[in-house]
Amino acid sequence: MHRVVVIGAGFGGLFAIKALKNAPVEITLINGTAYHLFQPLLYQVATGILSEGEIAPPIREVLKKQKNVDVRLGWAREIDVENKIVKVDGPGIDYEVGYDTLIVAAGAAQSYFGNDGFADNAPGMKSIDDALELRARIFGAFEIADLHTEPEDIERWLTFVVVGAGPTGVEMAGQIAELAHRTLPGQYKHIDPREARIILVDALPAVLNTFGDHLSTRALRQLHLLGVEVELNTKVVGVDPTGIEVDSERGHQRIGSMTKVWAAGVSAPPLARKIAEKTGSKTDRSGRIFVEKDLTVPGHPEIFVLGDMMNLNDEHGNQLPGVAQVAIQGGRYAAKAIKNRLESKPAGKPFKYFDKGSLATISRFSAVASIGKLRLDGFPAWVIWVAVHLLYLVGFKNRVTAVMHWAVSFIGRGRSERVSTVQQAFARRAIHEYGDPFERTRLEAIVAEKYRE
Repeated sequence: MHRVVVIGAGFGGLFAIKALKNAPVEITLINGTAYHLFQPLLYQVATGILSEGEIAPPIREVLKKQKNVDVRLGWAREIDVENKIVKVDGPGIDYEVGYDTLIVAAGAAQSYFGNDGFADNAPGMKSIDDALELRARIFGAFEIADLHTEPEDIERWLTFVVVGAGPTGVEMAGQIAELAHRTLPGQYKHIDPREARIILVDALPAVLNTFGDHLSTRALRQLHLLGVEVELNTKVVGVDPTGIEVDSERGHQRIGSMTKVWAAGVSAPPLARKIAEKTGSKTDRSGRIFVEKDLTVPGHPEIFVLGDMMNLNDEHGNQLPGVAQVAIQGGRYAAKAIKNRLESKPAGKPFKYFDKGSLATISRFSAVASIGKLRLDGFPAWVIWVAVHLLYLVGFKNRVTAVMHWAVSFIGRGRSERVSTVQQAFARRAIHEYGDPFERTRLEAIVAEKYRE
């Protein structure tokens, strides 16, 4: 039986696996978590609209009817290209998986543009852990501000800085503004949440830069109406626990803030560079692998690279964007190519991306949509945004509960998921300081075994 190994259970990996449901293959899925993450809605987990379970269904449940899949937990550490083996770091255990065809769709990591130390005080938006930490920080900021009496302390706790004015940053800034101005007023005795400052910072000269001037201007206007302060042409040069430092046209400036969100920049995970080194392939500045027109690594037709890990231009010479649709269509294309090979059919046409458009929501009932030549904003764009995100949410139950929670948040004033804990706020920092608990437990067991001998 032909062995297909898929690394990553994001859109690319999951759609490739589903497309191979009836193919004569044995599939091994390797993923660092036990769930599939619908990343576009992470900001709604961070701002108390949705629970993590609604955007992250268990992989085993999603694939329970597909009998040709073996789900394995772990992080692909290295690819032995010559012997066709994937070496994996599991929780406290290492293992290897052989393959005949390899599909690499491990997604993207947050990029701090060489300033990785910023991550300690400005979490990104790439994982459930990130979203839960930010939820604890955002709601915790209002609670702590309510305890302070000095105006400067209150101002620091009620100042929220979002770095990056792409879709994620705009959506996050808009939702924090909704919290401050619509959900939380009247719930605190000593502060007025409406006095919170939400500052959106970007080094580029426009918000939603890829949406075009018309929609960018509309989005900027809506952000201003929400009370968001937008600082463009502004580069972040420093981040620490109590604030952020920027360089802009006005010169150097420090913004006091206890809650910072990093939504600027992505890079391919380290695995991409390792594959490139093993195969002699080239990568771009973000670590993405330059692939052939059939999404394979040059010189290695048995290795497909999908989604955020690949660099490929369309027929017009424009680099394909790192969006879900590129990964979904790439996953289906790779699956079809594998089936053609197994059936000894000629190779299909080169991969061609069909652009279904771009969407970003700014606040309740307000969004922007770029679909072909159509440009929409306001309520019509928001309706399209709702429909599209419901369509790609995995699982009927998740769609129903998402609609219910959106009704609570958008029609009413409540947030159904405001619970946060101290662990959520500080666990990432503790793990970073004390190391991987699984690895530490394994090493302790090895030492104890040797001691007994």
